[in-house]
Amino acid sequence: MRREIVTTTRIAAAPEVVWGALVAFDRFPEWNPFIPSIRGVAEPGARLEVTIVPPGRRPMAFRPEVLRALPGQELSWLGRLGVAGLFDGEHRFVLAADDGGTELTQRETFSGILVPLLWRRLAGPVRQGFEAMNAALKQHVEGG
Repeated sequence: MRREIVTTTRIAAAPEVVWGALVAFDRFPEWNPFIPSIRGVAEPGARLEVTIVPPGRRPMAFRPEVLRALPGQELSWLGRLGVAGLFDGEHRFVLAADDGGTELTQRETFSGILVPLLWRRLAGPVRQGFEAMNAALKQHVEGG
């Protein structure tokens, strides 16, 4: 079973500027309400230590592996609950140049046998978290 959550926002800054904010993990506590903490480096194969705070939920920590880190284009990682195929989440931040700015798309693809059991509990808060992060990143980058 596969399910997806996708959110998009437009940021009035070049993809390279948005990228710089996305990989400045040490500054996340200053502006990011959904992912207040990431430790590690944005390099393929690296393990990150990520804490997320979905609205109305307790913080959750996990250690995803970075899949892609293409400056100005994409940052993605794969997180797992337990073993592969149980509950996996591939998170992607995709940046695309758009009229002098950037279209940022956050996409999480969930797969595994536990997705049907966890989807209803997770979908709403995670979507709200993505939207809150998108708005905060836009404000952070645009200097508002």
